Amino acid sequence: MADNTTGSTETRDGVELVSPAPLAADRRSADWRDVPGHTDPLTARLTSTIGGPVGRHALIGRTRFFTPMRVILLLAVVFLSLGWFSKAGCIQQGPVGANGALGLDWGGNRQYVAMCYSDTVPLYGAEHLDEGAFPYKKWWEESRSDGSVQRRYMEYPVLSGLYQYGSMVVAKAWHATPWLPGGLQVVIYFNVVAFGLAMAWLVTVWASALLAGRRVWDAALVACSPLVIVHAFTNFDPLATAFAAGGLLAWARKRPVLAGVLLGLGGAAKMYPLLLLGPLLVLCLRAGKMRAWWQSTLAALAAWLVVNLPIALLFPRGWAEFFRLNSERGADPDSIYNVIASFTGWAGFDGPLAPGESPSVLNTVSFLLFAAVCVGIGYVALTAPRRPRVAQLCFLLVAGFLLTNKVWSPQYSLWLVPLAVLALPHRRILLAWMTIDALVWVPRMMYYLGVSNKGLPEVWFTGTVLIRDLAVVMLCVLVLRQIYRPSEDLVRFGFIDDPAGGVLDQAEDAPPRWLPAWLRPKIPERASAGAPDEKARVGG
Repeated sequence: MADNTTGSTETRDGVELVSPAPLAADRRSADWRDVPGHTDPLTARLTSTIGGPVGRHALIGRTRFFTPMRVILLLAVVFLSLGWFSKAGCIQQGPVGANGALGLDWGGNRQYVAMCYSDTVPLYGAEHLDEGAFPYKKWWEESRSDGSVQRRYMEYPVLSGLYQYGSMVVAKAWHATPWLPGGLQVVIYFNVVAFGLAMAWLVTVWASALLAGRRVWDAALVACSPLVIVHAFTNFDPLATAFAAGGLLAWARKRPVLAGVLLGLGGAAKMYPLLLLGPLLVLCLRAGKMRAWWQSTLAALAAWLVVNLPIALLFPRGWAEFFRLNSERGADPDSIYNVIASFTGWAGFDGPLAPGESPSVLNTVSFLLFAAVCVGIGYVALTAPRRPRVAQLCFLLVAGFLLTNKVWSPQYSLWLVPLAVLALPHRRILLAWMTIDALVWVPRMMYYLGVSNKGLPEVWFTGTVLIRDLAVVMLCVLVLRQIYRPSEDLVRFGFIDDPAGGVLDQAEDAPPRWLPAWLRPKIPERASAGAPDEKARVGG
């Protein structure tokens, strides 16, 4: 009988066949993958708690279970759990009122003192979800400061509003089921919403890890961002980040139609994912890939219409509430305009406004400033010696939008997290910005508490906002520096062009003939003189 140590045996047509000996174990190492324990000083120090960085001769990528993706997602779950605990103080139940009925214990301004405030909790009653009402159809009246009455509707974009409605339906069904753990409806509602938002953030982390290419561990900073602890459950923005990251991933996989659908759905949750079509436009124009851009744009428009059109036709006033409210909204406490007013006593562009009056001058100035940002980014995208990466321009555009917009709600900073990690994967720099941004929450809550309740005056809050804004501006400067010095771009190390580029990756520049010379790539003199510059040739 054959020796089984040399191979397996098989009988065929009465003849015993002996196969060759088994192949040796797969010992190939994923040496192409970035190992942050070797390349990043911060990570190298952190690895000392688990025995130090991976060995120089270790096999990379051969672990069967604890793959980078699973480890990163596990870290994300840990930080999302911390995010839930940071809001748990605001869903404590206790006897409230004269009759001792069970209710939320927000006594003593708990939402500010415990810094656990989340829009989800008060909106359950404010948007009349507790009544089981359908958003955009249900309306109510609110009194203005001048005594007039205004009709109000759900103030969120359609997909975010429908998500709240769906979460309410689940929460009410849970509350009505006697064998499930009980609690106040609003508490169950918060937990249902938080679970869905956690899943959305996990999708954001997953897509970011795939977009990072060989630098997969960069996505650990998306998972472990301090902003996740503070703002993952402050509002509903993880829905939009999931669609935005998924759209960029579909673009990277050369599926422009799917990318457009996801960006369009993201735009139906929050408007910012639609902004990402702007960087794709100028990059596709430079590379001569406009067909892919048109596919994405038309798909995005179709997806947005599929979600919005039925609501707009059935409940036009409710659908328009989001746009009306944003038009009439003044400068947000986090906006640069309010920071200036806080330190100077400036009354703003429009001065005192009557109830319901739109700050038309502020709206115009904010729009023009953002338009100037778009023009500047477009110029950089078209004229940089080497075509910028998709993530770089997306980060610059979203950061410019937040810096110039009249509204920067604190949870909007989550929009920047995956884009910043993909655009500028320098961990110490990004961690410094994220920490500063997350810590803005502390003086914000103390400012809302009020000086009379031992809180902080406004200038303490606006001062930290100014520091946050300066940190974001510095990130933009560093991204611009790497656009014009691609040899310093860690993502492009090793003749890599753009892992998130999709059809743009490794594509040659092919701008249209009608584009004037001053909007064409500025080739460095050494490259035009024939000096060896391999990196300048890859990807345009």
